[in-house]
This record gives sequence, structure tokens and C-alpha cells, in this order.
Amino acid sequence: MEARICDSLQNTSRYTSLYRLRQKPAPFRNQRGGIAVITAIMIIGLVGICGLALDLGLIYNRKVELRNVANAAALGAAKKLNGTPSGINAAVAAAASAVAALKYQYDTTAFSWSDSAIKFSTSPDPQGAWVDAGTAAATPGRFYYVRVRTDQLPDAGNVRTLLMGVVSPDFVTVTVASEATAGRATIDAAPLAVCAMSNTPNSSRANPPGPPELVQYGFRRGVSYDLNNLAPTGVAPVLRANFLVNPLAQPGTPGSAADVQPASVGPYVCTGTLGIPRITGDTIAVVPAFPLASLYKQLNSRFDQYADGLCNFHAAPPDVNVKSYFSSAIPWMTIPPSPTSQQTALCNGGAADVTCTAPGRTKLQTIADLPAPGGPAAQYGPVWAYAKAVPFTTYSPGVPEPLPNGYTTFTTASWSNLYGGQTSAGYPGGSSTPYKALTGVNFSAPSAAHRPGAKGRRVLNVPLLDCAPMPSNSATVLAIGKFFMTVPATANTLAAEFAGAVPVDSIGGKVELFP
Repeated sequence: MEARICDSLQNTSRYTSLYRLRQKPAPFRNQRGGIAVITAIMIIGLVGICGLALDLGLIYNRKVELRNVANAAALGAAKKLNGTPSGINAAVAAAASAVAALKYQYDTTAFSWSDSAIKFSTSPDPQGAWVDAGTAAATPGRFYYVRVRTDQLPDAGNVRTLLMGVVSPDFVTVTVASEATAGRATIDAAPLAVCAMSNTPNSSRANPPGPPELVQYGFRRGVSYDLNNLAPTGVAPVLRANFLVNPLAQPGTPGSAADVQPASVGPYVCTGTLGIPRITGDTIAVVPAFPLASLYKQLNSRFDQYADGLCNFHAAPPDVNVKSYFSSAIPWMTIPPSPTSQQTALCNGGAADVTCTAPGRTKLQTIADLPAPGGPAAQYGPVWAYAKAVPFTTYSPGVPEPLPNGYTTFTTASWSNLYGGQTSAGYPGGSSTPYKALTGVNFSAPSAAHRPGAKGRRVLNVPLLDCAPMPSNSATVLAIGKFFMTVPATANTLAAEFAGAVPVDSIGGKVELFP
């Protein structure tokens, strides 16, 4: 009986186990709630990450905006420094103008300018002495560098965050700033300087019966001079009035003798530049006289002449028009110059004194510089190849020459009064000059390998020096004169037509940002 009961219980247990094996496991009753919690945590994290990314994006974007405005203001200001108080003031105005032209906060908010944002120094060193505009204007000669700091521009650096303020009240507003230092590294002036024939910036020359003519520093526009054969002093013995400018000596310093060797100066003659920030506001280092015999081939790169590989046409390209306007073949002048080799106005001794070496001569002037009529028409050489003469009435004291076309000029109908009876035949009409021709007898393109060339490369920006007394190792620059090379230079002549005095701050050059 007991055995049956045990067997029965065992069978029941076996059936129960089999039944249970056939059943599905019961689900976790709290599984859905756990997923909801995890999802909520993940969403909060993602929102935080997105918010942080947005805030960091706002901060980064503002930093970029401030860097751009600092760079623009510093570069604009540095271009205006010319060694004078007005240059300091112009730099401040240029910086303010650059700032006013830009916006921040995704181009929605205008910057507000403050003069405290700009400082000046003699060195680009961030740890150097930086002074405000008022201090710099008191002694402006050697201030070459500008620094602009955006932390002085009201509110521009304050970035209101979206979510970072939740983490800490200190992050509700994040302040960022930028600064930039700029200065001129080179100036587009040739390492050749000549004495000004007069220290008077602008004077009136009588050419009766016509209107008076504008004369600048003793030079007449549209007249060619031999820059290797001038002397304005009128004191014996005659001192040739050209100089080699040390291309690497900072203004006010003597520089190194090695820097004025022809091999060192040659590349600067090729490009027509100086490796210094400017040439006004302080004296510049010079050496008398310019070694034309050693450097004339570098000058002639402008005519697509690259003899001996002294210039590289990539760095020193030819002009777009390399036509040489030789006196023996000038189609726009009725009375040809005489003798036929004459490229410049003759010396004031006349045709017998072509080389300006007559005994007793102490002042090397041309017949163009003498009172009217100043010699016959055949003694003037080519005129108006690049520039035209200007009536004195168009000049306004203290007003810069209007750009881009300059002053109103004489017409060829005035040549008879201006140049001893000279008349014109076939001179280009309108505002054009022979150099501006694109085709025809007055035009010649550079070689195909060197095209297209660079417009205006034949124009030399030549420092005009104060030569009373005659400089020896240093000189003061009164202005920069534009001289157009009518023909290639030779070992002893450099024929160039005067095209006016130009403001120093309008002269080009490389303006750079410094670390």
C-alpha cells in the first residue's frame, strides 16, 4: 500500500515537471519602466551635449569675428603711418573706419569704436612699449607698428550662452577677445634718390602768354630729365645729385656697409622696392652717388631685358608696354629733338653743353628749368610720353591730387608756350598718353614668355631729397617723385620723365600682420 502511494506521488511529480517545462517563462514586469528611465537620461545628456556644442560654436564664431575686425583695423591703420602727426591721426581714422564696416553676432550687430583700442610702437614685439595716439603723434618719426585690441571695443567680446549658465552662473556670459599687430615690411620706392631741384612743394611757372604751369620740387611734369646728371645747389664744385638708398637700414639708423654693395642692392633695383617700412619721418641712410654703371641692367628689366640673369621676371616683370621712345623716332612731336640722340631736355648751356660739363658750371639745370622761353623746341627732348603738364590753377594747397585721373591738364595747343615753340602732330586724344597705347607705333608688348607684364613698371618712385646742404651719409626725404623711364638706361644715363610728386601714404608696399 505504501509502495503504491509513493509511486503515485512520483508520477504526479513527473507530470507536474513536464507541465512546467511546456509553459513560457513569465515576463519581467518592470522592464518597460527601466527603458524609459534610461531613455530620459540619454535625452538629458544629448540635450546637454547639443547645448554645449551650440555655446562653444557661439564662442568660436565670436572669436573669429573679433580676429577679423582686429586684422582689418590693424592693416588699415598701418598703411597710413608716414612719420607725421597727421599719419597717426589717419591711422586711427582708418582703424575706426575698418571697424565700422564690419559687424558681429552673425553680422547683425555693429561694432562701436574706441580710440583706446589702438596703440603704436617702434617695434612689433608684443612685450614692447605701446603708446596711445596722442603720445605717438608727439614724436611720430619712428612709430611703424599698430596694435588693435578688441577687448577695448564696447560689448563686442561678451557672448551670452544658451545652456552653460545652467552649470554655473559664471558661464552665463563668456568674454572673448582678439588682437592684431601690423606694420609695413616694404615700400615701393626705388633705392635711387635724387636731390629736389627746389624745396618748394608746388610753385607757379610763367609761360606767357598762356596760363602758369604747376612745378613740383623744381620739376616740370611731362619733361624728361637725366637722373644721373642733376645738381641743384649752385655751389662749386658741382656735386652730382643722385644717391644710393640703403634698402635695409631703418630710418634714423646708419645701416650696414654690406647692404649698399651692388650685389646686395641689385634685387631691390629689379623690383623697385626698399625693405624698410617707410622713408619719411626720419632721415634715411644714403651713399653718394648711385652706381648706375653697376645697376643699369637691373633697371632695364622693365623693358623685358634680363641680361646676365640679374633679375627674375616673376618677381620683377616687364612693363605691359616696353616701347622705347627714342628721340629720333617720336611720332607725336612736330619738331624733333636735336641732336637726334637727345633723350632729355638739354642743360642750360645749350646744344654745345649736352653733358652739362661746361667750365665753371655749378648748377646742373636743363633749359626747361630756365625762365620762358627756356630754349628752342628742339632742345626739350621727348615730352608727354607718360604725363602731361598741369596748369597751376588746378592745384589747391593742402588738397591731395585727385585720384585716379589726377589734375586737369594742359592740351597740346599749349605746347608752343610751354616748350619754346614746339607743336604736336598725332598726339593721342582725350586723357590718353603714348604709353597707354595698346596697339600701334607707340606700343610694344613684352616677349610671349614674360606676358602680360605689369602696368606702370617703368615708373620709378624716386625719393626727392633735401640737399641743402648736400647729404653725405643720411638725408631727409621731402617727397617721392614719379619718374617714367622713356628708354632703357645706360651705364651713364637714366632718362626719365617727371610725372608728379605723390603722397607717401599712397605709395604701395607690403603691409603684414606680425605674431
